[in-house]
Amino acid sequence: MSDEIIKNLLEALEVSPENVPLRLQVAGMLMAEKKYDEATRQYQDVLQRSYGNAKAQAGLAAGYYYQQKYSAAIIVYEQMQNDMGIADQVLYIKSLIKEGSMEQALNNYQQVLALNPGFTDEEIDSHLRMPSAGNSMDDDLDFLDDEEYLMEKPSLRFKDVGGMEKVKEEISIKIIQPLKNPELYKAFGKKSGGGILLYGPPGCGKTFIAKATAGEIDAKFISIGLHDILDMWIGNSEKNLHEIFEMARRNKPCVLFFDEVDAMGASRSDLKQSAMRHVINQFLAELDGVSSDNEGVLVLAATNAPWGVDAAFRRPGRFDRIIFVAPPDEAARINMLQTMLQAKPVGEIDVKKIAAATTDYSGADLNAVIDIAVEEKLRESMSKGSIQVLTTKDLLSAVKQHKPTTSEWFASARNYALYSNESGLYDDILKYLKIKK
Repeated sequence: MSDEIIKNLLEALEVSPENVPLRLQVAGMLMAEKKYDEATRQYQDVLQRSYGNAKAQAGLAAGYYYQQKYSAAIIVYEQMQNDMGIADQVLYIKSLIKEGSMEQALNNYQQVLALNPGFTDEEIDSHLRMPSAGNSMDDDLDFLDDEEYLMEKPSLRFKDVGGMEKVKEEISIKIIQPLKNPELYKAFGKKSGGGILLYGPPGCGKTFIAKATAGEIDAKFISIGLHDILDMWIGNSEKNLHEIFEMARRNKPCVLFFDEVDAMGASRSDLKQSAMRHVINQFLAELDGVSSDNEGVLVLAATNAPWGVDAAFRRPGRFDRIIFVAPPDEAARINMLQTMLQAKPVGEIDVKKIAAATTDYSGADLNAVIDIAVEEKLRESMSKGSIQVLTTKDLLSAVKQHKPTTSEWFASARNYALYSNESGLYDDILKYLKIKK
């Protein structure tokens, strides 16, 4: 019966080919009948007539997935981004798994779980080894697979990081040189390992420099967020954290990077939930290496709010180096702009002029400036019927539309640096702002 209905609707489309709702209905019926090849052709036709149609994009991507054209499905899903529903997200993650993009699949799955904590999918869980909501306290934490999902070996080096010379020097003395000159450091009674806390406004390259550190010493790199640790069962979060450190210890030398550590290391006096205090105490015990040797485990952490991190984290042997990561300087901004503008249609662009006009802009801000300029050029290109290249004028115009997002951060940081800086912890902020106490 459905075949007859589809046939009649296809005949109606021959009479009214511009009827997008009808074509979407036909495509949906073809999908239900598992006629994926025919369905994708209909969705493609819709997109030719209605560019960016979200329903057609979702249907096309799903059609590709069920035809096992996973790369094509991924391309469509990445175009959708914010328009994806939960069903689209699931097929996108499965497509990434099929293509072997495990880290990307894991990152997207964590986002799904953050918004839908009770969500589970047997196929995805079996590949990414995430604990399901029904795990008991005694379940093995087998989602932490050493070799595949949480760990990478970055190819980035310090030479790939523009600017940040002081940060590189501090990291080199604390982390890199002890591994390259073990006998020298041993003579002075210094071990390799320990922790560095990177702080500063968001979007200024804290994660980037952490990856480059791992690449510089040819070490494994494990990036950890709050969702990798927290578990609904009492006691499991501490076990998760312990297993993460154990993974790092099994894979020395290893850089263990904790992003937004203030979410995990908040002041214990401010916490009302005793469960979270237990997690912090476990974190401190792991940093101390109470029951294990942390030699060769290099711990980096990043925070936008160092004033929210428990003071106990800053004791010797823990995060005993606190480094301010400022917005990129002019030389770094030139380097970043050149990199960001690669593969884009550009004319004569005075990158130095753009860099000079973007003081206090983070890397994320520079990217936003380019996006604004590109959107304007897309409109112009469509109206003129040919590609219009980016110019210095376009980028300077975009700079006027996007103010640095670091301003709000510095407004808060300035108060802490002036009035809560007994130990001189925030002197670098005052120096950057050119404020004398």
